[in-house]
Amino acid sequence: MMNTEKFRNACEAAVQTFTKLNNDQFDEIRSKLEYCIGSYDYDKNPSGLIEYGRIALEELKAFKEKNPRKVNKKILADLEKHLQ
Repeated sequence: MMNTEKFRNACEAAVQTFTKLNNDQFDEIRSKLEYCIGSYDYDKNPSGLIEYGRIALEELKAFKEKNPRKVNKKILADLEKHLQ
């Protein structure tokens, strides 16, 4: 069973990572993830959070492959752990 509060926090950390990377390619996923976090905070329905959390995880993993030092392993681990 997913702990949605912890997953929400992992998504928040992903948003902060996208912001720090300051790369236009992540603007869309960052804004959608921010929206889904706000939506989840309002109605506690995690469906959008899960959908965009998965996308964020894939985007961050791909970016980390090319830029290993720019993405914290803990953020990836937290997202993966809560998506299982």
